[in-house]
Amino acid sequence: MHHDPIVSTQWLADRLKEPDLRIVDAPFYMPGDPRTKQAEFEKEHIPGAVLFDIDAISDKSNPLPHMLTSPEAFAASVGALGIGEGHRIVVYDHIGLLSAGRVWWNFRAMGHDEVYVLDGGLPRWIAEGRPLASGPVTSITQPFTAKFRPELVRDIDQVKAALSNNVQVLDARARDRFQGTAPEPRPGLPSGHMPGAFNTPHGELIANGALKSREELEALFKAEGVDLDQPIVTTCGSGVSAAIIALALARLGRWDAPVYDGSWTEWASQPNVDIATGA
Repeated sequence: MHHDPIVSTQWLADRLKEPDLRIVDAPFYMPGDPRTKQAEFEKEHIPGAVLFDIDAISDKSNPLPHMLTSPEAFAASVGALGIGEGHRIVVYDHIGLLSAGRVWWNFRAMGHDEVYVLDGGLPRWIAEGRPLASGPVTSITQPFTAKFRPELVRDIDQVKAALSNNVQVLDARARDRFQGTAPEPRPGLPSGHMPGAFNTPHGELIANGALKSREELEALFKAEGVDLDQPIVTTCGSGVSAAIIALALARLGRWDAPVYDGSWTEWASQPNVDIATGA
């Protein structure tokens, strides 16, 4: 297993044709963006890649966006993409680093460790003049067994308990949303944060579409007062950028940080929760 959750574009280019490698394209757009995942995937993708739609491969019975689905449904969906148990998986997205972290976490939460994120994503791959493919893709279904890891997922009651026990909850949203001075992208949802949460905006963990170095990440967390030796829960707007914090912590050797799946979309929509504002 790779010692780092990130692999380079050169690493991937050298292994494109290896039979046990699977490449996963994970586009994601915020509410109101007119682009569609399927159209963007078909326009251009890394050769051999399959489309992982985090909204399609989710719990449809839950009104919250792209919530983790059941192990059985996850296994059926990724198996249909041609991904099997013994495959090494490299995930990338179209921004550089956003939804790839969520898909990386999805696979890890379902018991698959051989999953990595492409450094710089599709933008870096294109900038380096590497090969591209276009059009739809069909896959041969593979057997995939999902083994749910509850220790990597948190629900609202667990987060309330964590906060009351002074467990560090790290929020990946932008500082103005965290402080309550900018609106949330989802209509009707108040901004602000969970009392006691830390603000570690995912954008500050990234440089040029790629995760920052171990040294830079460690300095960032310490500057926010985060104790990397103590338990951590990650959160954000809807469970996507929270996984970038988990990815950054994994780069620092902390592979155990769980994601609050419902995140702020769930928290702020509840009638009896506390919401803080300010820094």
